[in-house]
This record gives sequence, structure tokens and C-alpha cells, in this order.
Amino acid sequence: MIGTISEWFWWDRLWLPGNLTWADLKDGEGFVYARASHLYATVPFAIVFLVVRYLFERLLATPLAALLGITEKPRYKVEHNPVLEHYFSTKSKHPRQADIDGLCKKCSWSSRKVERWFRRRRNQDRPGVLKKFREVSWRLVFYLAAFVGGIIALYDKPWFYNLREMWNGYPRQSMLDSQYWYYIVEMSFYLSLVLRITFDVKRKDFKEQIIHHWATLTLLAFSWCGNYIRVGTLVMLIHDSSDILLESAKIFNYAKWEKTCNGIFVVFAAVFIITRLIIFPFWIIHCTWVYPPDHYPPFFGYYFFNFMLVILLMLHTFWAFLILRMVKMFLFGSLTKDERSDNEEDDEEDGETSVTEDNDRHVKVTNGCGAGGGANHH
Repeated sequence: MIGTISEWFWWDRLWLPGNLTWADLKDGEGFVYARASHLYATVPFAIVFLVVRYLFERLLATPLAALLGITEKPRYKVEHNPVLEHYFSTKSKHPRQADIDGLCKKCSWSSRKVERWFRRRRNQDRPGVLKKFREVSWRLVFYLAAFVGGIIALYDKPWFYNLREMWNGYPRQSMLDSQYWYYIVEMSFYLSLVLRITFDVKRKDFKEQIIHHWATLTLLAFSWCGNYIRVGTLVMLIHDSSDILLESAKIFNYAKWEKTCNGIFVVFAAVFIITRLIIFPFWIIHCTWVYPPDHYPPFFGYYFFNFMLVILLMLHTFWAFLILRMVKMFLFGSLTKDERSDNEEDDEEDGETSVTEDNDRHVKVTNGCGAGGGANHH
């Protein structure tokens, strides 16, 4: 049964043009081809990333946060109430007025006190600014390192300047050491994000982030096995470029350097639009959709690869809408919160004001094929 599934999954016609088989892509004569087995390395490397991230956040990010004056502020802890806690955990974190009235009778509390309890209870579950700063610092370091590494790996390649060069000799294109490590590092990083996603800060676009990460990993894995490596490296580079600016803006936001944050955010918005909504569809997708039929007849892999790129483009469009809405607020109104953030609620009662969470003003776009985005990103 497993053998049959494997045989169908690796059927030549799914992955390669009609005139080629896997036998044609065996190493030899100075050519080294990508193998699916190479991707097994991403699992231990993802674990290494998790360990390095743990050490980075505590040994480097935390002292840096203190240096910038970013500290956790005390929050109100709710009074333990089994009735309200049961409702909060099993039914809803945002009770309707009718439910509040019923809870008031069960607890012998006033409506105002019950509402305040739910506000504070919700705030207890929300991540603090220090946790956000640690995550953002880690992503910034990775995206910056990945972008620099991508430039080093691609600057002397002919397809970096002429996209038609991507398809010369396809799929008999030898894998380079720089391409191998670029892919393994990026895929390992996004796999580590997937493994940590339930513990990281959750945004309102949590589902889109999950789709983005899995689309990124699927796209990278397929491009690797189908030897679309040249395209994949360019897509990763495009996505990492805007992610650097986004994470930088967030860091300055947490540090309350508002002018610096706003300036970087405007630059980020421009770079995002140019790379994700102009270069990505009109150069990269055009390159993968229009040029290949000049070299081989379309096959399943050709359509599937372009389908995954379009999914990423749709995610880019979704995030671009949020970014442009924030830019509009920045230019014509007041930018007061992240469109994706689950921000802490004000709790003004009896002369007391709860500590409000520092707003994460900017929209996270990964990803991407890195890439995540989406794919990112990536």
C-alpha cells in the first residue's frame, strides 16, 4: 500500500516535463541534483533554530530590551471565581449582556464588577511587550542574515539579472552549494516557526499566518524536488527584504521611538508594495508562467507551482490592504493600533486604570515563499 502511494506520488509526469524521467536526473558528469532526501536535514536544523532562539531571546534580546527601556509592567490579577472562570474557559471570553446578568445572579456581583473581571481576565492571557520584543528581535536577526546571505549567493548569477536564464537547461540544472544552504536554512527557520506557532504571540490573522507558513514550506519543498531552485531563491530574497523593515519598525515601536518607527514603517509599506505586489506578480510569476512553455510543454508541476505562487500573492494582497489602511490612518488620522493585534483593553474603574499593552502598530507579513511571508514571510 505504502509502496503504491509512493509510486504514484513520485510519478515522473507529476514532477517533470513529459520527455524526462527521474533516471535523467542522476548525479554525474559534474551535475548534482536536488533530492527529496536532502530535506530531512530541515528537521534537526529546525530544532537547532529553536534552541538558538531560546538562548538568543534570554541572553541577548532581554538585555537589549532593558537597554532600550522595555520592561514588563504589572497587571491586575483577577479575583478567583470558579463560576466566571468556568464560563470564560468553556463558553466565551466576551459574554453578552444577557449572560452577564445571569452571571451576576450566580455570583452576587454587580454587572460592572463582572464586566471588569472579564476585561482583566482577558488581559491576563495576552502577551506582554517583552515577549513581543523577543520574538521580533529574533525574526529581525534571521531575516537580515538571510537577506545578506541571499545577496551573496545570487549577485553573480546570470538569472539574477535576466529571468529568462532561469530556464536554460531546465530541469538539468546542477544544484550549487549556496543554493543548498539557502534552502535548508530558510526551510528550517519556517519549520521552527510552525513548531512554535501555538506558543508565539497570536494575532487576528492567526489563520492566515498558518496558511502562509505551510504554503511557504510546501512551495519550497516542491520547488526543491522539481528543481525550481533558481526561482525559489529569488522569491525568498524578495520576501526577506521587506520583513527586515517590518521587524525593525516594531522594535522601535516597543522602544517608543515613534518618529523612527513611523519613518521605517512608511519605507516598509513602499518596499512591501513594490516587492510583493509589483515585482512578485509581474516579474516572478510572469517568469514562471510565460517563459517555461518555450522550453517544455506544461505539465502538472508547472501548474501546481504557479498555483502556490498565486496563493502567496493572495495573502500578500490581504496584508497589503491592512498596510494601506494603516498608512491612510497614519497620513490622515491617528495610527493607534495594529490592525492584527489583540490589544489589551483599558480598565478604568473606581479610580483605577489598568496598564495597557504597548500597541504593536504594524502588520506582520511573512513569510512568503519566505519567503513566507507566507511565503513572511514568507
